[in-house]
Amino acid sequence: MLFKLCAALFTAAFALPLGAQQYPAKPVRIIVPFAPGGGSDFTGRLVAAKLSERLGTQFLVENRPGAGGNLGAEMAVKAPADGYTLLLISASYTVNPSVYKLSFDPVNDITPIIQISGGPYVVAVHPSVPANTLAEFVDYAKKQPDKLAYGSSGSGSIMHVASEYFLDAAKIKVLHVPYKGTGPALQDTIGGQVQLIFGAVPATLPQVRAGRLRALAVTTDKRIAAAPELPTVAESGYPGYEVTNWHGLVGPKGLPKEVVEKLNREIGELVKGDDMKKNLANDGLEPAGGSPARFAEILKNETARWGKVVQQAGIKVE
Repeated sequence: MLFKLCAALFTAAFALPLGAQQYPAKPVRIIVPFAPGGGSDFTGRLVAAKLSERLGTQFLVENRPGAGGNLGAEMAVKAPADGYTLLLISASYTVNPSVYKLSFDPVNDITPIIQISGGPYVVAVHPSVPANTLAEFVDYAKKQPDKLAYGSSGSGSIMHVASEYFLDAAKIKVLHVPYKGTGPALQDTIGGQVQLIFGAVPATLPQVRAGRLRALAVTTDKRIAAAPELPTVAESGYPGYEVTNWHGLVGPKGLPKEVVEKLNREIGELVKGDDMKKNLANDGLEPAGGSPARFAEILKNETARWGKVVQQAGIKVE
Protein backbone atom coordinates (compact mmCIF):
# COMPACT_ATOMS: atom_id res chain seq x y z
CA MET A 1 0.00 0.00 0.00
CA LEU A 2 2.83 2.38 0.95
CA PHE A 3 4.68 1.51 -2.25
CA LYS A 4 1.59 2.32 -4.36
CA LEU A 5 1.09 5.63 -2.53
CA CYS A 6 4.70 6.67 -3.11
CA ALA A 7 4.47 5.67 -6.74
CA ALA A 8 1.31 7.71 -7.17
CA LEU A 9 2.91 10.77 -5.58
CA PHE A 10 6.01 10.35 -7.78
CA THR A 11 3.87 10.18 -10.92
CA ALA A 12 1.78 13.17 -9.88
CA ALA A 13 4.90 15.26 -9.32
CA PHE A 14 6.06 14.70 -12.87
CA ALA A 15 2.55 15.33 -14.19
CA LEU A 16 2.61 18.90 -12.88
CA PRO A 17 2.78 21.62 -15.53
CA LEU A 18 6.20 23.11 -16.19
CA GLY A 19 5.37 26.35 -14.41
CA ALA A 20 4.66 24.46 -11.19
CA GLN A 21 8.06 22.77 -11.29
CA GLN A 22 11.41 24.45 -10.79
CA TYR A 23 12.20 26.68 -13.78
CA PRO A 24 14.63 26.62 -15.42
CA ALA A 25 15.60 22.98 -15.00
CA LYS A 26 17.89 22.93 -18.07
CA PRO A 27 19.69 25.42 -20.35
CA VAL A 28 17.53 28.06 -22.04
CA ARG A 29 18.29 29.38 -25.51
CA ILE A 30 17.63 32.99 -26.45
CA ILE A 31 17.35 33.36 -30.20
CA VAL A 32 18.77 36.63 -31.51
CA PRO A 33 17.51 37.00 -35.09
CA PHE A 34 20.51 39.05 -36.20
CA ALA A 35 24.21 38.48 -36.77
CA PRO A 36 26.73 38.73 -33.90
CA GLY A 37 28.13 42.14 -33.09
CA GLY A 38 25.04 44.35 -33.38
CA GLY A 39 22.87 46.01 -30.76
CA SER A 40 20.46 43.08 -30.48
CA ASP A 41 23.31 40.63 -30.04
CA PHE A 42 24.87 42.86 -27.38
CA THR A 43 21.63 43.13 -25.41
CA GLY A 44 20.83 39.42 -25.78
CA ARG A 45 24.24 38.33 -24.50
CA LEU A 46 24.15 40.80 -21.63
CA VAL A 47 20.75 39.54 -20.46
CA ALA A 48 21.74 35.90 -20.97
CA ALA A 49 24.87 36.32 -18.82
CA LYS A 50 22.97 38.07 -16.03
CA LEU A 51 20.13 35.50 -16.01
CA SER A 52 22.67 32.67 -15.90
CA GLU A 53 24.19 34.22 -12.79
CA ARG A 54 20.85 34.90 -11.10
CA LEU A 55 19.13 31.59 -11.83
CA GLY A 56 22.09 29.19 -11.79
CA THR A 57 21.21 27.73 -15.19
CA GLN A 58 22.77 28.60 -18.52
CA PHE A 59 20.96 31.02 -20.83
CA LEU A 60 22.60 30.70 -24.24
CA VAL A 61 22.38 33.11 -27.18
CA GLU A 62 21.79 31.55 -30.59
CA ASN A 63 22.20 33.90 -33.55
CA ARG A 64 19.78 33.17 -36.41
CA PRO A 65 20.04 36.08 -38.87
CA GLY A 66 18.12 36.38 -42.12
CA ALA A 67 15.13 38.03 -43.79
CA GLY A 68 15.27 41.14 -41.65
CA GLY A 69 15.07 39.13 -38.44
CA ASN A 70 12.12 37.02 -39.55
CA LEU A 71 14.05 33.76 -39.89
CA GLY A 72 15.00 33.61 -36.22
CA ALA A 73 11.63 34.97 -35.14
CA GLU A 74 9.76 32.23 -36.99
CA MET A 75 11.98 29.58 -35.43
CA ALA A 76 11.31 30.88 -31.92
CA VAL A 77 7.57 31.42 -32.42
CA LYS A 78 7.12 27.84 -33.64
CA ALA A 79 9.18 26.29 -30.83
CA PRO A 80 7.50 24.45 -27.93
CA ALA A 81 5.93 26.84 -25.43
CA ASP A 82 7.91 25.44 -22.50
CA GLY A 83 10.10 28.42 -21.62
CA TYR A 84 13.30 26.92 -23.03
CA THR A 85 13.26 28.85 -26.32
CA LEU A 86 12.93 32.62 -26.08
CA LEU A 87 13.28 35.42 -28.63
CA LEU A 88 15.11 38.74 -28.31
CA ILE A 89 13.29 41.30 -30.47
CA SER A 90 13.97 44.91 -31.40
CA ALA A 91 11.85 47.77 -32.72
CA SER A 92 12.21 46.43 -36.27
CA TYR A 93 10.05 43.46 -35.24
CA THR A 94 6.99 45.74 -35.32
CA VAL A 95 7.87 47.05 -38.80
CA ASN A 96 8.32 43.65 -40.45
CA PRO A 97 4.61 42.71 -40.65
CA SER A 98 4.08 45.67 -42.97
CA VAL A 99 6.98 44.99 -45.35
CA TYR A 100 7.29 41.18 -45.33
CA LYS A 101 4.86 38.34 -45.89
CA LEU A 102 5.12 36.46 -42.60
CA SER A 103 4.14 32.89 -41.83
CA PHE A 104 3.13 33.83 -38.28
CA ASP A 105 1.20 36.55 -36.48
CA PRO A 106 3.84 38.72 -34.74
CA VAL A 107 1.36 39.95 -32.14
CA ASN A 108 -0.94 37.00 -31.45
CA ASP A 109 1.52 34.11 -31.91
CA ILE A 110 3.84 35.21 -29.11
CA THR A 111 3.87 35.69 -25.35
CA PRO A 112 5.32 39.10 -24.40
CA ILE A 113 7.61 38.92 -21.37
CA ILE A 114 9.30 42.29 -20.87
CA GLN A 115 10.79 45.32 -22.56
CA ILE A 116 14.47 45.33 -21.67
CA SER A 117 15.82 48.63 -22.91
CA GLY A 118 15.09 51.72 -24.96
CA GLY A 119 16.99 54.56 -26.53
CA PRO A 120 16.87 57.14 -29.30
CA TYR A 121 18.17 57.56 -32.77
CA VAL A 122 20.28 60.63 -33.39
CA VAL A 123 19.21 62.85 -36.27
CA ALA A 124 22.53 63.92 -37.80
CA VAL A 125 23.71 65.66 -40.95
CA HIS A 126 26.97 66.03 -42.84
CA PRO A 127 28.84 69.21 -41.78
CA SER A 128 28.41 70.66 -45.28
CA VAL A 129 24.67 71.04 -44.63
CA PRO A 130 24.03 74.64 -43.50
CA ALA A 131 21.82 73.71 -40.56
CA ASN A 132 22.47 73.74 -36.82
CA THR A 133 18.91 72.87 -35.82
CA LEU A 134 16.21 70.60 -37.15
CA ALA A 135 14.11 73.60 -38.13
CA GLU A 136 16.99 74.98 -40.19
CA PHE A 137 17.43 71.62 -41.91
CA VAL A 138 13.75 71.52 -42.81
CA ASP A 139 13.92 75.03 -44.25
CA TYR A 140 17.01 74.09 -46.24
CA ALA A 141 15.38 70.88 -47.54
CA LYS A 142 12.30 72.79 -48.68
CA LYS A 143 14.57 75.00 -50.79
CA GLN A 144 16.34 71.91 -52.18
CA PRO A 145 13.50 69.51 -53.10
CA ASP A 146 14.76 66.07 -54.10
CA LYS A 147 18.40 67.25 -54.02
CA LEU A 148 19.21 65.89 -50.56
CA ALA A 149 19.46 62.22 -49.57
CA TYR A 150 19.38 60.16 -46.38
CA GLY A 151 20.85 56.75 -45.69
CA SER A 152 19.30 53.78 -43.92
CA SER A 153 20.27 50.23 -43.04
CA GLY A 154 17.94 48.94 -45.77
CA SER A 155 14.48 49.23 -47.28
CA GLY A 156 11.86 48.47 -44.67
CA SER A 157 14.29 48.86 -41.77
CA ILE A 158 13.39 50.78 -38.62
CA MET A 159 15.84 53.51 -39.73
CA HIS A 160 13.94 53.77 -43.01
CA VAL A 161 10.46 54.08 -41.53
CA ALA A 162 11.61 56.39 -38.71
CA SER A 163 13.08 58.73 -41.33
CA GLU A 164 9.97 58.64 -43.52
CA TYR A 165 7.82 59.24 -40.45
CA PHE A 166 9.71 62.48 -39.86
CA LEU A 167 9.80 63.56 -43.49
CA ASP A 168 6.02 63.25 -43.62
CA ALA A 169 5.64 65.28 -40.42
CA ALA A 170 7.97 67.99 -41.78
CA LYS A 171 6.39 67.91 -45.26
CA ILE A 172 9.76 67.68 -47.01
CA LYS A 173 11.20 65.38 -49.67
CA VAL A 174 14.58 63.74 -49.17
CA LEU A 175 15.76 60.86 -51.35
CA HIS A 176 16.15 57.48 -49.62
CA VAL A 177 19.36 55.55 -50.22
CA PRO A 178 19.20 52.04 -48.69
CA TYR A 179 22.38 50.28 -47.60
CA LYS A 180 23.14 46.75 -46.45
CA GLY A 181 23.52 47.65 -42.80
CA THR A 182 23.94 50.65 -40.54
CA GLY A 183 27.73 50.86 -40.93
CA PRO A 184 27.80 51.61 -44.68
CA ALA A 185 24.96 54.15 -44.31
CA LEU A 186 26.87 55.94 -41.56
CA GLN A 187 30.12 55.94 -43.53
CA ASP A 188 28.48 57.48 -46.59
CA THR A 189 26.89 60.17 -44.43
CA ILE A 190 30.33 60.95 -43.00
CA GLY A 191 31.68 60.99 -46.55
CA GLY A 192 28.96 63.34 -47.76
CA GLN A 193 27.44 60.96 -50.33
CA VAL A 194 24.19 61.33 -48.35
CA GLN A 195 23.39 64.27 -46.11
CA LEU A 196 21.09 62.91 -43.40
CA ILE A 197 20.91 59.88 -41.14
CA PHE A 198 18.86 58.66 -38.20
CA GLY A 199 21.72 56.82 -36.50
CA ALA A 200 22.04 54.70 -33.37
CA VAL A 201 23.64 56.51 -30.43
CA PRO A 202 26.82 54.41 -29.92
CA ALA A 203 27.84 54.60 -33.58
CA THR A 204 26.73 58.16 -34.30
CA LEU A 205 27.69 60.25 -31.26
CA PRO A 206 31.45 59.54 -31.53
CA GLN A 207 31.33 60.86 -35.11
CA VAL A 208 29.52 63.96 -33.85
CA ARG A 209 32.13 64.49 -31.13
CA ALA A 210 34.87 64.15 -33.76
CA GLY A 211 33.23 66.78 -35.96
CA ARG A 212 32.48 64.39 -38.80
CA LEU A 213 28.72 64.78 -38.33
CA ARG A 214 26.47 67.42 -36.80
CA ALA A 215 23.69 66.22 -34.49
CA LEU A 216 20.38 68.06 -34.63
CA ALA A 217 18.04 66.09 -32.35
CA VAL A 218 17.17 62.78 -30.71
CA THR A 219 14.04 60.81 -31.53
CA THR A 220 12.86 59.83 -28.04
CA ASP A 221 10.34 61.91 -26.10
CA LYS A 222 13.02 62.93 -23.58
CA ARG A 223 16.59 64.17 -23.90
CA ILE A 224 19.34 61.65 -23.15
CA ALA A 225 22.07 61.74 -20.51
CA ALA A 226 24.77 61.00 -23.10
CA ALA A 227 23.99 64.24 -24.95
CA PRO A 228 21.69 66.46 -22.84
CA GLU A 229 22.34 69.44 -25.12
CA LEU A 230 20.45 67.77 -27.96
CA PRO A 231 16.74 68.62 -28.13
CA THR A 232 14.14 66.04 -29.00
CA VAL A 233 12.42 66.07 -32.38
CA ALA A 234 9.22 67.00 -30.55
CA GLU A 235 10.94 69.95 -28.88
CA SER A 236 12.23 71.02 -32.29
CA GLY A 237 8.77 71.74 -33.57
CA TYR A 238 7.21 68.35 -34.22
CA PRO A 239 5.09 67.48 -31.18
CA GLY A 240 4.00 63.88 -31.06
CA TYR A 241 7.00 62.57 -32.97
CA GLU A 242 8.73 59.82 -30.98
CA VAL A 243 10.70 56.78 -32.08
CA THR A 244 12.44 54.48 -29.62
CA ASN A 245 15.11 51.95 -30.49
CA TRP A 246 14.11 49.25 -28.00
CA HIS A 247 14.77 45.59 -27.21
CA GLY A 248 12.56 43.09 -25.45
CA LEU A 249 12.02 39.41 -24.72
CA VAL A 250 9.13 37.24 -25.89
CA GLY A 251 8.31 33.55 -26.10
CA PRO A 252 6.00 31.35 -28.15
CA LYS A 253 2.25 31.67 -27.66
CA GLY A 254 1.00 29.80 -24.61
CA LEU A 255 4.07 30.22 -22.42
CA PRO A 256 3.15 29.16 -18.86
CA LYS A 257 2.08 32.09 -16.69
CA GLU A 258 4.51 31.12 -13.94
CA VAL A 259 7.43 31.16 -16.37
CA VAL A 260 6.43 34.57 -17.75
CA GLU A 261 6.09 36.00 -14.25
CA LYS A 262 9.45 34.63 -13.14
CA LEU A 263 11.34 35.92 -16.18
CA ASN A 264 9.62 39.29 -15.96
CA ARG A 265 10.50 39.59 -12.28
CA GLU A 266 14.13 38.51 -12.69
CA ILE A 267 14.83 40.71 -15.73
CA GLY A 268 12.92 43.60 -14.16
CA GLU A 269 15.22 43.43 -11.15
CA LEU A 270 18.45 43.02 -13.10
CA VAL A 271 17.81 46.01 -15.41
CA LYS A 272 17.57 48.18 -12.30
CA GLY A 273 21.09 47.21 -11.24
CA ASP A 274 23.95 49.70 -11.63
CA ASP A 275 26.04 47.26 -13.67
CA MET A 276 23.22 46.69 -16.17
CA LYS A 277 22.55 50.42 -16.42
CA LYS A 278 26.22 51.07 -17.10
CA ASN A 279 26.44 48.39 -19.79
CA LEU A 280 23.29 49.60 -21.53
CA ALA A 281 24.47 53.22 -21.35
CA ASN A 282 27.61 52.21 -23.24
CA ASP A 283 25.32 51.21 -26.11
CA GLY A 284 23.24 54.37 -25.86
CA LEU A 285 20.34 52.63 -24.13
CA GLU A 286 18.47 52.93 -20.86
CA PRO A 287 16.77 50.14 -18.87
CA ALA A 288 13.04 49.76 -19.42
CA GLY A 289 11.21 46.99 -17.52
CA GLY A 290 7.47 46.96 -16.93
CA SER A 291 4.79 44.29 -17.03
CA PRO A 292 4.13 41.77 -19.82
CA ALA A 293 0.81 43.55 -20.45
CA ARG A 294 2.59 46.86 -20.96
CA PHE A 295 5.02 45.31 -23.43
CA ALA A 296 2.12 43.64 -25.26
CA GLU A 297 0.47 47.04 -25.65
CA ILE A 298 3.70 48.53 -27.04
CA LEU A 299 3.95 45.75 -29.63
CA LYS A 300 0.34 46.19 -30.68
CA ASN A 301 0.55 49.98 -30.94
CA GLU A 302 3.93 50.03 -32.71
CA THR A 303 2.82 47.45 -35.27
CA ALA A 304 -0.28 49.52 -36.08
CA ARG A 305 1.68 52.77 -36.26
CA TRP A 306 4.37 51.48 -38.61
CA GLY A 307 1.75 49.85 -40.77
CA LYS A 308 0.27 53.28 -41.48
CA VAL A 309 3.69 54.85 -42.11
CA VAL A 310 4.71 52.06 -44.50
CA GLN A 311 1.45 52.32 -46.44
CA GLN A 312 1.53 56.10 -46.64
CA ALA A 313 5.19 56.22 -47.73
CA GLY A 314 4.78 53.31 -50.14
CA ILE A 315 7.68 51.43 -48.55
CA LYS A 316 8.50 48.07 -50.11
CA VAL A 317 11.27 45.53 -49.68
CA GLU A 318 12.87 44.74 -53.02
